[in-house]
Amino acid sequence: MSRLVDTHIHIWNLDQVEYPWLKGNTSILNRTYDLNELEPQRKTTGITSGVLVQAANNAEDTAWMIRTAELHPWITGIVGWLPLQDPAATARILEKEYVPGAKLKGVRHLIHDEPDPRWLLQDTVLESLGLLAAGDIPYDLVGVLPVHIKTALEVAEKWPSLRMVFDHCNQPPIGRVDSEWEDLMTIAAKHPNFYVKLSGLGTAAQKGGAWTAADLEPSIDFVLRHFGVHRCFFGGDWPVSLLAGSYETTWTAYRTLIEKKLDPQAQAKLYHLNAERFYKLPL
Repeated sequence: MSRLVDTHIHIWNLDQVEYPWLKGNTSILNRTYDLNELEPQRKTTGITSGVLVQAANNAEDTAWMIRTAELHPWITGIVGWLPLQDPAATARILEKEYVPGAKLKGVRHLIHDEPDPRWLLQDTVLESLGLLAAGDIPYDLVGVLPVHIKTALEVAEKWPSLRMVFDHCNQPPIGRVDSEWEDLMTIAAKHPNFYVKLSGLGTAAQKGGAWTAADLEPSIDFVLRHFGVHRCFFGGDWPVSLLAGSYETTWTAYRTLIEKKLDPQAQAKLYHLNAERFYKLPL
């Protein structure tokens, strides 16, 4: 294996950016996380490149990711935030910052923190998503409810050329049965521009650090069966993943399962080729 891309890394700096979701948070997440802290684990796990993903619905978070990426050449892409409710402002930023050679490669909004789970279906937001589709810029879907999948399906009907990825598999039912999640993801898989990010699964198991690779296997099998090896890729979800164990534990579980199931050619698709194609990452 020559390359291993972590497509889902977070950083946050409480002195530089406001993170509303961290207010009152009493977990280990409520502190600044600098990318230098991840470096020893990155080397141990063999990660060769990474994608920083937005952690706040504001421009300051994106600016902080850009500044950090400039200091860490192994960061080859950034999924930033845009004011999607303002199509004119979105257009200006896209024209100025989402340009060839820039590290900004995708867009995300914390839709799971919005009171309205159908937030993406606002007329202004849909107009902005149309700009992403026109520019072939992918969108990360951070959903946690079945209605988030339903909403994504409606977005796909409006903008069928928009490439979208379900972050964290849209919270699969690990250790339990959820026919609605399975039915909706099966429908989503029929749309060729939906991808799945195999990330955050240790946290989704809701066992703290007591989960095993076997706990994740049914969900990974389901996703591979329906979306195929061409539309899946991996993300470590650091530092959120630390709620469920170490960075090394997460990647060991993912690699153990994939290397048991797939030949080296298929493994390469999940480890780097699909991510490089989806986010248009430099090689």
